[in-house]
Amino acid sequence: MSGKTEPKVKKEKAPATEKAVKGVAKQTVKSGYTPRMQALYDKEIRAIMQKQFNYTNAMQIPKLDKIVINMGVGENVNDSKIINAAVSDMTLISGQKPQVTKSKKAIASFKLRENLPIGCKVTLRKQKMYEFLDRLINTALPRVRDFRGVSHKSFDGRGNYALGLKEQLVFPEINYDKIDQIRGMDIIIVTTAKTDAEAKALLTAFNMPFIKN
Repeated sequence: MSGKTEPKVKKEKAPATEKAVKGVAKQTVKSGYTPRMQALYDKEIRAIMQKQFNYTNAMQIPKLDKIVINMGVGENVNDSKIINAAVSDMTLISGQKPQVTKSKKAIASFKLRENLPIGCKVTLRKQKMYEFLDRLINTALPRVRDFRGVSHKSFDGRGNYALGLKEQLVFPEINYDKIDQIRGMDIIIVTTAKTDAEAKALLTAFNMPFIKN
């Protein structure tokens, strides 16, 4: 009996491998679990948005579409271990295996060849998207050093929002003693909003900590 229960305990405490992360994700789907951010949207935010912008059709109410996370490896493009470490970090942070990104053209000044691995990215949807947003807003951002809030000016004019983090250590899934180097990442939150005002209202309702005017 002890041989069967020990791996489960390890996965729940610290999913240190990609296999462990996938196992947790599968259990979540099977149990019919609804992320609390998704429940918040369904039960409260939809009504708030409809009242604020006077939508006549429920289909007009903006919602989250996807979250895209990009992580580069800087000058270490020739080191496969660095690429693998970045993929491992991204897997733990997002709960989903990322795709390795490659250079589209050669740049001699950077000693960069075409089709060379330069980082990784992942696109989150549905449950994993809401779970990541929850951890980003309520756990990771408050752990940023000297954090005062996120900028109001990072919308793209089409209802999408982008922000950058300088280090992966703000996510508790990352073990400080096991990282090989500090890595930053870009996070793009894609919504169905038609305007930046609607997108900002949507993220504000999710308690995105915008800098106070």
